[in-house]
Amino acid sequence: MRRLLHFIIACSCSIFFYACEEHSTKTESLSTKDTVAISTEDSVVSAGDTISAGSIKLYPLNDSPLFNDAILTLNAPTEKENISGNQVHFNYDIKNYFLTKPTQEGSCATDCANSGQGQHIHLILNNQPYLAKYTTEFDETLKPGRYVALSFLSRSYHESIKHYEAYDLRQFFVGETNEKELDLTQPMLFYSRPKGEYKGKDTKKILLDFYVVNATLEANGYKIRATINGNEFLLSSWKGYILEGLPMGESKIKIELLDNKGNIASSPYAVTERTITLMQ
Repeated sequence: MRRLLHFIIACSCSIFFYACEEHSTKTESLSTKDTVAISTEDSVVSAGDTISAGSIKLYPLNDSPLFNDAILTLNAPTEKENISGNQVHFNYDIKNYFLTKPTQEGSCATDCANSGQGQHIHLILNNQPYLAKYTTEFDETLKPGRYVALSFLSRSYHESIKHYEAYDLRQFFVGETNEKELDLTQPMLFYSRPKGEYKGKDTKKILLDFYVVNATLEANGYKIRATINGNEFLLSSWKGYILEGLPMGESKIKIELLDNKGNIASSPYAVTERTITLMQ
């Protein structure tokens, strides 16, 4: 009887830990063994979870609060809506998350560029630079065309919340246009950070963040190739990353979604390149 009881307890513990592991994959992975560097410089150095290529260091951001129960719902515009005129009204419902509240937990709360207005929504239209929104209702003036709208919740230091209920992806149409619908079930990669100009202490640690939809990053599956000033880093885990050692002046950041064979994914949004500027 005692052996049977021990067996039942062991099985129960195994099931419990397996369930916890499954749940963690639905939010942000905490594994740190997820980067490989291929440098155009002579030296590539790996130290724990930090990869150095040339003068640049890259490592995962692992201490951010997850906000696992945060929910974002976009009520308007509706999926495939045809909007006359050029004024588009956006309306969201948000639960278990507070806009305009500073994110105080995590190293990026003090080490990275923060929004003085607190937590917010990132609205990305056609994979262009995001619009930061601090209210659940607002209007945007848009040119005629098809719009793919990705909305997600963001910490005050601009790192995205990365679970299913924290984002919305849809398309709508403005005015008269011949643009066709896109298949939004394809794997897609959207660029979020870094963005714009960085000054003073904000130049020391730069957040690299992106949004992956309809794909899972893993060692034998989809990956992100991030090219920073010619130095390539392969990322197999979806999380924010910190960049150190960027020079003053302009830096070029390119991210690409690769399939399990190392080819760029066949997708409307798989490659994005941006330029940022660091100043004293």
